[in-house]
Amino acid sequence: MLLRLEEEGEDERGYERRYCEISASLSKKCTASGALDGEQKKQKINEIKAGIEEAESLIRKMDLEARSLQPNVKAVLLAKLREYKSDLNNLKNEVKRVSSANPSQAARDELLESGMADALTVSADQRARLMQSTERLNKSSDRIRESRRTMLETEDLGVSILQDLHQQRQSLLHAHNTLHGVDENIGRSKRILTSMSRRMSKNKWIIAAVIIVLVIAIVLILYFKLR
Repeated sequence: MLLRLEEEGEDERGYERRYCEISASLSKKCTASGALDGEQKKQKINEIKAGIEEAESLIRKMDLEARSLQPNVKAVLLAKLREYKSDLNNLKNEVKRVSSANPSQAARDELLESGMADALTVSADQRARLMQSTERLNKSSDRIRESRRTMLETEDLGVSILQDLHQQRQSLLHAHNTLHGVDENIGRSKRILTSMSRRMSKNKWIIAAVIIVLVIAIVLILYFKLR
């Protein structure tokens, strides 16, 4: 699970870096295409459109990745994606203005140039904010992954401790059963010894009685003989 989380984070950062690179490149190409004419301009616009398609593909991938993450990270990523989409819409508008520009209309070109410069300045500021947001998000993601890693390590340690305690409990139960068996053997031995002691005492009384009878018999025999 931890490995999957790290892989998703790496993919997300890779998509973001690639998008920022494409966005900066498209912005430069839009500026450069304004000074071109004819076939060269058409070729540059086609390159820009291909770059926009790649940027849209990256945004879709980031959107899918973001929706599979934890809720706290997901909210931040979705907010960033809205900024990326806004930035991409600005680039599309720039491409439309560049594509529809008529070189023969000098006054219109000047107005478009001025508006494009303002748009590029706004886009540059927006991209700077996006980069800062990306950096903050990456740091937050790293902290979350570190917390998850610590939690998993703690969980593994707890499981290991529980397993050790279970083994110790089994050992104690086994020792208790062994002692219980020893107690039973000792009790049985004690009963046997008590029984033997009683028999020995009984035998002693029987022997004593036999001896007394024999002594009396001997005394009577001697008495009658000597008489």
